Amino acid sequence: MNDGTTTIRPSVVVAYHSGRGHTAVLALAVAEGVRQAGATPTVLAVDDFTDDQWPVLDGADAIVFGSPTYMGNVSAGFQTFAERTSRRCVEGTWRDKVAAGFTNSGSKSGDKLQTLMAMAVLAAQHHMHWVNLGLAAGWNSTTGSEHDLNRLGFFLGAGAQTDTDVAADRVHHSDALTCRHLGARVAEVTAQLLAGRRAAGRCRPQPVG
Repeated sequence: MNDGTTTIRPSVVVAYHSGRGHTAVLALAVAEGVRQAGATPTVLAVDDFTDDQWPVLDGADAIVFGSPTYMGNVSAGFQTFAERTSRRCVEGTWRDKVAAGFTNSGSKSGDKLQTLMAMAVLAAQHHMHWVNLGLAAGWNSTTGSEHDLNRLGFFLGAGAQTDTDVAADRVHHSDALTCRHLGARVAEVTAQLLAGRRAAGRCRPQPVG
């Protein structure tokens, strides 16, 4: 059945900060999920931002935030980026865009939920629509394993765990797949939202006379 989204190709920016390269690998996984779902991804490292890249964010239909969890919160690099968005927050530049988030830390918990909450609050301040992970918790029964999607059991966004003494390419495979799922989900939800707006425009009553 055609749900009206097949001809819509949303633009999704993955805006992330990565300290040791692990979060960068996850950002690419999110982008791959976006691409597989038929949307157009752009990956931007927020600590390398230049002024001419802001229009890319401003013109996107969705923004997926990514940051490692350091000391129970987003990294300083990501927070610097967040504070640089304050004018856009006041002006409503990102109002009604779709938003989501992912994070990585060295421990299984590491207070990653706090990081995801900080991203969700940032999105709320911009009046964006937050998209959750949309997966049941994995690895929580005798039949589960660390290879399950959402193996760490996060719901607000995607949470990953990488040992602190391994290279960036050693990100856990199921965490990468979970981030890929997040990217696809954001792309699909954004396409649905855009289709709804398009339909609402078509169905708007026409003036008489």
